[in-house]
Amino acid sequence: MISFSIQSFGCRVNQAEAFTWAEELQKNGLKFERDIGQSDLVFINTCTVTSRADRDVRNFLRRVPRLNPHTRIVVAGCFVERAQKELQKYPQIWKVVPNHEKSSMTEKILTELGKSKCVSSHLFRSRAFIKIQDGCDFNCTFCIVPSVRGKSRSVPREKILDKVKNAVFRGYKEVALTGVHLCLYGRALPPERGLVNLLEEIELIEGLEKIRLGSLDPRFLTPGLIGHLLASPKICSHFHFSLQHGSDRIIRRMGRKIDADRYRKILAEFRKGRPDAALGADIIMGFPGEKEEDFKATFDFVEKSPLDYLHVFSYSPRPGTPAAEWSGVKSEIKKQRAVNLRKLSARKWLDFRSRFIGEICPAVVIEKSGLKARVLTSNYIDVAVSQSQADVRDTVKVEIKAVAGKKTYGSFLS
Repeated sequence: MISFSIQSFGCRVNQAEAFTWAEELQKNGLKFERDIGQSDLVFINTCTVTSRADRDVRNFLRRVPRLNPHTRIVVAGCFVERAQKELQKYPQIWKVVPNHEKSSMTEKILTELGKSKCVSSHLFRSRAFIKIQDGCDFNCTFCIVPSVRGKSRSVPREKILDKVKNAVFRGYKEVALTGVHLCLYGRALPPERGLVNLLEEIELIEGLEKIRLGSLDPRFLTPGLIGHLLASPKICSHFHFSLQHGSDRIIRRMGRKIDADRYRKILAEFRKGRPDAALGADIIMGFPGEKEEDFKATFDFVEKSPLDYLHVFSYSPRPGTPAAEWSGVKSEIKKQRAVNLRKLSARKWLDFRSRFIGEICPAVVIEKSGLKARVLTSNYIDVAVSQSQADVRDTVKVEIKAVAGKKTYGSFLS
């Protein structure tokens, strides 16, 4: 039986694509193998949103041959769109797959390798990741995504529902819906076929317990969508927003038609509607033209906001974007601002988790080793449990017992 491994870099859209590949390959007789050193094929879903993402991809491409000199590598994704010529120097690369060929990649490879009636069912993820939208119609001055992923397009509703039903049939209790612009699902469809309608239909699927959402763009959060997200008992109490900055001047330079006051109102609405929810955000530090007062505006915004954690990125010039031509912030200043913001994030995340000591939270088992387990609560707390009879993918209730640094500890309720 041919074995394969998958390494996915970057966004949750990439994770959803990797999940689909793993399901399709196993359904047709290939064996999923976590150890790349034991794999006949290694699939790499790449990212190029920052220079660090590029570096991570390159490092992995160099690492694979050292671990497994005989494996064949399939490279797909956004890095491919930008650096196809560079990939020629890696001799073990068997296939190079641009983004527009991802959807047909597994079928072509299975045709070449041959299918088997022996179905493999090794667990790839504890939760099912499902892509519902891809691409972007906008032109933020820092972002390369539109040029590597193309225009916005929505996955047909029937296909999404079939994938969710299949995931539930396979034993998944929680699905994560992903997209480059999740809020714009169904943009080209009639209004009644937008994201709210899709969520309503998914929520009716028997056996599905929780829906976790990918990143939400505040610019496209309508009152109707916000109302549904806050009211639905199946939507996880975890919302992540692509804010990017807290200074109006920098937000304008980024080409994002919104302001910090609108951010404040949206975050306050989510906190009021879901007091237990984890609220997170992406923030870019060191954007060209960012002054000390811009950093302070962002720091103060985050500190006073109901945000519980941040994903902080140091600005990385992307060739072909307008901001790449602008004068940048000194690297040491950029780095220090990012460090300061990450420290603030760590403090706020510690405070958030500490709020739930003694509380009972719904969760899904994401990892198991003997009687030890890791679970992820509906509101995004990763909890270590020492005595567990539950299996990966099971939904459970966990009592938060203690919080120490980055760790959270709890116990299952029988």
